Amino acid sequence: MRLIGLDPGLTHTGWGVIDSAGDRLVFVACGRVSPPGDGALADRLAALYRTLGDVLAEHRPAVAAVEETVVNTNAGSSLKLGQARGVVLLVAAHAGLDVHEYAARKVKRAVVGTGGAAKAQVAAMVRRLLPTAGEVKADAADALAVALCDAHHRATAARLAGARGR
Repeated sequence: MRLIGLDPGLTHTGWGVIDSAGDRLVFVACGRVSPPGDGALADRLAALYRTLGDVLAEHRPAVAAVEETVVNTNAGSSLKLGQARGVVLLVAAHAGLDVHEYAARKVKRAVVGTGGAAKAQVAAMVRRLLPTAGEVKADAADALAVALCDAHHRATAARLAGARGR
């Protein structure tokens, strides 16, 4: 199954695509979308929508895994991040993808083993689990971590379903 992980942001939205078959994980591609920072908010959100739509059309994932928004002390920043996250959810839904959402702590726990892991630890584990990915920018590493989290949760659910069926 092909999965795309998405780490929403208005400045940079990370994306990472993997193929998952049971416990086998294969890196496909990753990157980040960086809408122009000087335009109107609506134009930046539209650019995010269009570019992510192109990524989905190119890689054709079956599932999207999206990191949930972390609320900051700056309400304005949280609101803008929420709007970018809304666009990410919308483009995935419009593409007909099955969309799953994960809290940042759950992603870190699935990839590193602890919910309080630092970004550097997450990136190091992404490189270890997906060695052909090489060095990736932080936003793309976070998105790959979200995809890995979804793959791990799917594999566990399949094993549990198999055990119940016996």
